[in-house]
Amino acid sequence: MIPSSSAKKISRAQARNAVLLNQLATPGLGSLLAGRRLTGSGQLLLSLSGFVLVTIWFWRLMLQFYGQIGGDVIVKPEGSIGLIGAVLFALAWFWSLATSFSLLREASNVSLESLESFAAGQLKLDEAGIVLALVALPEWQLDGQTIARTFQFKDFPAAMKFVNLVADHAGQAQHHPDVDIRWNQVTLALTTHAAGGLTEKDFVFAKQCDALSVR
Repeated sequence: MIPSSSAKKISRAQARNAVLLNQLATPGLGSLLAGRRLTGSGQLLLSLSGFVLVTIWFWRLMLQFYGQIGGDVIVKPEGSIGLIGAVLFALAWFWSLATSFSLLREASNVSLESLESFAAGQLKLDEAGIVLALVALPEWQLDGQTIARTFQFKDFPAAMKFVNLVADHAGQAQHHPDVDIRWNQVTLALTTHAAGGLTEKDFVFAKQCDALSVR
């Protein structure tokens, strides 16, 4: 079996959709949409080849039956083309099934990592801890129990691209920053509401946002 190509982490919803496409629609299509390009391409090629062979077999058989209407045509076996097609499609289906299990397992691991990350950052930092953490984030400003930074981009689409990246990352990190958009400027304000103030989680997320802003 061809190994899966490396891809970005996948959420449970994305994994579920990929499984439905793989097993109930077209083997390989779900794998492709989940970012498994090499594996998905192989599965899709195999399933389409099988489908084409079965279609050819069926069409030839139907032509013989229709021929009986107009004359004495004896229906003959169409050889093994239909069987070969069915086998190819079955192989693609079982291959995509293995990929589907792998996607579900990876999605579960991502959820577990997010949960662990969420639990690890719930301790509220004291004033000394906040000042020390801000040393590594010179662009961020402290405002009570919130840290904020305004990012500036060349235009509105670039600003929205950054916001979408932050939103996607926030969903994985179980963090909910306050976002203010002013054309090409995006202001993020971070705090951990569950802890009643700033935690290590906020500063980790701030550093990640800094990295996202230069993509």
